[in-house]
Amino acid sequence: MVRAVRGATTVVNNDAEEILEATREMLSELEQRNGINKEDLIDIVFTVTPDLTKVFPARAARQLGYTDIPLLDMQSPDIEGALEMCIRTIVHLNTEKKNSDMKHVYLRGAKVLRPDIVNNEVKN
Repeated sequence: MVRAVRGATTVVNNDAEEILEATREMLSELEQRNGINKEDLIDIVFTVTPDLTKVFPARAARQLGYTDIPLLDMQSPDIEGALEMCIRTIVHLNTEKKNSDMKHVYLRGAKVLRPDIVNNEVKN
């Protein structure tokens, strides 16, 4: 079965190392919370807000050993009032888990995007 898991995080500065560190943290959390086995990955898509221009988030995935799956970086639309300095991802993988079993990860300032998920984590 193919499933998808979402993640998002933010940075304070448009700085290459800060973007890479935040992306590595997000991917590591997704991997840990979902028990992701790298062999089960299909692809990973990243988006960044227009204010992040210093590095492709996919570089962080390569640094974590995601070397044999397709990675794609894209810029998210410039929407008035949208969360700034934000890195988002969607990871497609093969798993026997149900959609309801997938643990999406919203870190740092991106917690405001899905308070329902973040608040539910605190209760569990």
